[in-house]
Amino acid sequence: MNHKNIDLRQISPWRNDKAWLSSCFSPWLSVWFSRLVMVMLCALSLLAFKPFAKDTTNNSNSANNKATQQAQQAQKSVLRVLVWSGNENYLPRAGSPPNLDREYLELFADNHGLNLEYIEKPSFEQLIPALLANEGDIIAANMTVNTLRQAQVDFTLPITETPEYIVLGKNNKPLTAAKDLDGRKIAVQPGTSHAITALGLANVYPNIQIEQIPAKTTRDKLYDALAKGEYDLTIVDGNIIDSTLKYRDDIVKSLQANVARSIAWAVRKDSATLKQQLNTFLRQQQLGAQQDSESVTAWQTITKRRTIRIVMRNTISSYYLWKGQLMGFHYELAKDFAKQHKLRYEILVADDNIEMFDMIKTGEADIALGFFTPNQHRAEQGLAFSRPYHYASEQIVAGPNDPPIESVHDLKYRNIAVRKSSSYYQTLMDLQSIIPQITVSEVPEEYDTEQIIEGVASGEFDLTLADNHLVDMELNLDTKITPSIFIGKEKAQSWIFKDGNNQLREKIDSYIKRTYRGLFYNLIHKRYFEADGLIDKHHDAYENLQAGGNLSPYDEIVEKYAAQYGFDPHLLIAQMHQESRFDPNATSFAGAQGLFQIMPRTAKQLNIIDVTDPEKGIHAGIKYMAWVSERMQEQDVRDDQLTWFTLASYNAGPGHVVDAMRLAEQKGWQRDIWFNNVERAILLLSQRKYSSKARYGYVRGQEPVTYVRNIRRKYLMLKDVVTTAH
Repeated sequence: MNHKNIDLRQISPWRNDKAWLSSCFSPWLSVWFSRLVMVMLCALSLLAFKPFAKDTTNNSNSANNKATQQAQQAQKSVLRVLVWSGNENYLPRAGSPPNLDREYLELFADNHGLNLEYIEKPSFEQLIPALLANEGDIIAANMTVNTLRQAQVDFTLPITETPEYIVLGKNNKPLTAAKDLDGRKIAVQPGTSHAITALGLANVYPNIQIEQIPAKTTRDKLYDALAKGEYDLTIVDGNIIDSTLKYRDDIVKSLQANVARSIAWAVRKDSATLKQQLNTFLRQQQLGAQQDSESVTAWQTITKRRTIRIVMRNTISSYYLWKGQLMGFHYELAKDFAKQHKLRYEILVADDNIEMFDMIKTGEADIALGFFTPNQHRAEQGLAFSRPYHYASEQIVAGPNDPPIESVHDLKYRNIAVRKSSSYYQTLMDLQSIIPQITVSEVPEEYDTEQIIEGVASGEFDLTLADNHLVDMELNLDTKITPSIFIGKEKAQSWIFKDGNNQLREKIDSYIKRTYRGLFYNLIHKRYFEADGLIDKHHDAYENLQAGGNLSPYDEIVEKYAAQYGFDPHLLIAQMHQESRFDPNATSFAGAQGLFQIMPRTAKQLNIIDVTDPEKGIHAGIKYMAWVSERMQEQDVRDDQLTWFTLASYNAGPGHVVDAMRLAEQKGWQRDIWFNNVERAILLLSQRKYSSKARYGYVRGQEPVTYVRNIRRKYLMLKDVVTTAH
C-alpha cells in the first residue's frame, strides 16, 4: 500500500524559526512556542521520563573527579563508553551500519592508543544520567541531538543525519495528511528521541495519545505488534526503516515526523579536551567535495555527501552477519575502500545480479561488488568494469557419489544448472555448441552460486559450474560435493559501476592496484576461501577420559566461572572442546580467539583483554554465554530449552536465532522448542526465499544445528563419565 509522503516538518516544535511557525499556524503561536519547552518538560515527567538533573555532589567535587578521571585514563589508557543494550546490531540492506558511531569510536581509540570499556545500560533514558554520574566518558548509542539533551551534555560534530518517520502496520488505518494524526496512538520507548518527537506532535495535535512500550522491546517485536494491530503507530529513524522495508512488507513508512536530526557522541560539559579530540578526528574522516573539473562528476557527488553506496548480495562469500558481526569478502573490501577515501559507506542488498545491475544503471548504487566477469552483454547495458581484482577458473561441481568426470565428453547427457545472468551460462552455451548432448538448466535468478552448489550436494541438481574459490569455500564448509574438471581459461573479475563515471573508475582502479595481492587482500582472501574449518570439525569422542579424572586441563577455572554465572561446568567443558579442543591459542577463520573462540570486538565489550590467556579466555566465553542467555530469556524461551537456544545464539548470534523463532511460528512449529522446531527453521534461513524476509538475513543454518547437537552429545557423554565414576 502506498501513501503520499507528507513532510511533518511543518508541525515540528523543534524548528527555531518563529516567523515561519507563525505563518504556518496563528499569531499567538510565538507566545505559545516560548512556553513549549516547559510544557514538554512537564509532560516528560508524566510519561515517567527521568529528568536529567545535574548532581550537586558532582558539582562540588568536579575538580577532584576530573583529576581522578584523568589519572585513571593516563594509567589504564581506557575510554569508558556508555552504550544501550537495546541498540541492536542487524544486517543493513539499505544504509549505514547500525553501529556506525561505534565503528568510528573504535578507530578513534586505535588512533589514540586507548582501550574501550563498554558499559551497557538496559534503557536509553539511563545513558545521560550515567554520563553525568561519571560512570562513563562518552555515550555512543546512535543518540539524536536535541535541545533537551544539549541542556545536559555536550555533543560532538555529527556522525550522520537522519529524519524520523511515522510507521504503521500495513492493515492499519493510513495517514494521508498531518491532521490524520488526531485521535491516533503513537507507541514509543521512553527516553528516546522518538518519544520526544511524539511529545512535540501531541502538543500540536492534543488528541494524540502516547503509549509507552517496554524499553527492551526489540524492533521486530514492535513491527510484529504493528502488523497485528496491537499498536497503532510508532516512530522510526529514516535509515532504519528504509533498511527494514527491504525485508518486511507488513509495515508501511508514512509521514515524515521531523527534520533530519544529527546523530553524535555525547560527553560531559567538563570534557572540553575530549570533545575537541573527537571533533578533530571526525573532521579528518569527512572530506568535502572535490572540484577536479568544471562539471560535477559522480565522484564529486560521492565526496560531497561523504558516502559511498555499494550494492552486493547477502551471501557467505559477499556479506552476512555472524555472531553479531558484519562479515564477507566483498564487505571487507567495501569497508576498506571507504576507509581509504575517508568516506562513510552504505551497503545495499540486492536479491540477484539483475537487480544489482539495475541499481547501478539508475544511480541508486555507486559500485556493485561480486565476482563479475566483464563481457560485451553487460557493457551494452551501460555497465563499466574496473581493472581485475580477482581471478577464477570455472569448475564443474558434482555430487558426493558421482563417478569421476575426466573430460568434457563425460558431460554428455548430464544436466548442468546455472543462472542465465551468470558468466557460467555463456561458458556452457559455448560448450554446448561443441557437445550438443549437454543439457543446460536455468535456475531462478535469486539462487546464488553457493545455494546451487548446496543443491548439487543434496541431489536437487545434477551438476553445476562455479568459480574454483567458491568450490574451495564450500569444501571448507564441509559441503558434500565432488570438485571436478575445469572449463576454459582462468577469467578476470571486476567491480562494476556506471559507464562514463571516469573519475570513480580512477579511484577504484588505483585502490585495486595498490591492494590486490597485498597483505590486507591476501589475509581476507585466505580467511574466506582458503582457511580450513569454517565450521569446527571436533566430532571425535573423549577416548582419553578416565572415570574420575580431569575432564579438561582447565576444570578448576571453568568451575569457578560456571558457579559465578550459573552454568553447568560439564556443559561448558563440552562447549570449550567443540570450540577449540582445549587449545588456548586457537584462532578461527574470522579471527575468533581462545578456548571459547571469542571475537576481539566482543572481548573488548566484555572488558576482557588477551583471551588467549586461559583464565581470561574462559571468563570471556562464559560471560558472553551469560549475556546471550539473558537475550534468549527476553524471548520467552522455555526454561528447559534455554541451554540449547543459548548455544545456538553463541554460535550464530542471537539475531539469527530470533529470526528462526519468528519463522518457526509462521510455519506452525513451536517457537520456544529448539530440537525439531526452531532448528528446522534456522536451516531454512540459508535459502534466499526465507533469508530475504529475515531481519538478520542469510545464515548457514547447518552450522548452529550441528554445533548444538555436537555439544549436547559431548555434554551427555561427560555427565555419563561423572555418573559412572560415582
